[in-house]
Amino acid sequence: MIPKHIAIIMDGNGRWAESKRKLRVEGHQSGVENITRVVEIMIKKEVKFLTLFAFSTENWSRPIKEVEFLTGKLLAKSISSHTEKLNSAGVKILHLGKTDNLDENLKLKINNAIKLTQNNNRITLQIAFDYGGRQEIIEATKNILLSGIKSEELDEISFSRFLFTSEIPDPDLVIRTGGEFRISNFLLWQTAYSEFYSTETYWPDFDEEEINKALSNFSNRERRFGKLRNI
Repeated sequence: MIPKHIAIIMDGNGRWAESKRKLRVEGHQSGVENITRVVEIMIKKEVKFLTLFAFSTENWSRPIKEVEFLTGKLLAKSISSHTEKLNSAGVKILHLGKTDNLDENLKLKINNAIKLTQNNNRITLQIAFDYGGRQEIIEATKNILLSGIKSEELDEISFSRFLFTSEIPDPDLVIRTGGEFRISNFLLWQTAYSEFYSTETYWPDFDEEEINKALSNFSNRERRFGKLRNI
């Protein structure tokens, strides 16, 4: 059984670099390079939606030089060097989160990538950058209040329409690399019934073998969505 939507918390870039006596920025660079490889594997597995948690709202508190590298040079370079290849592979790119804190050049590159790939349908790739689950729920609540929707008309389905992910199904499987078990403010609403899988492998080393392990683990799960176990 292949999940329709896989979401990944890409963790361990810095620790990967430290384990190899490299600079942390080299770990982030290797992490970005792994994105295209993982997308290609997911296409082969016929996964239809892939969401990658790249930079959270809390990550702004990291050292200034690291943040500047991640939000400026690295992301801009990554978009420039990988968008054409992803487009040729039939990847539809979406941005998940806000762009208020990003510079104009980066916003333009993001918008151009989204526009270029908007008609692709082989796989949808959501990059969560400057994203936070609590922030998303707050933004949705504000927009609901502004919309004038009546309280009796509000349910889970109508609430979901105001989320950043309104056109994307909820994740079936959430994978976290780097050995941690925290959800870290990622897709808090959408992961209510997602299966969770954690691997000790750092993101730059997360390859097809590791993906197969995660998919094998998922296929052995019984997804009950609150119902009783089948006997």
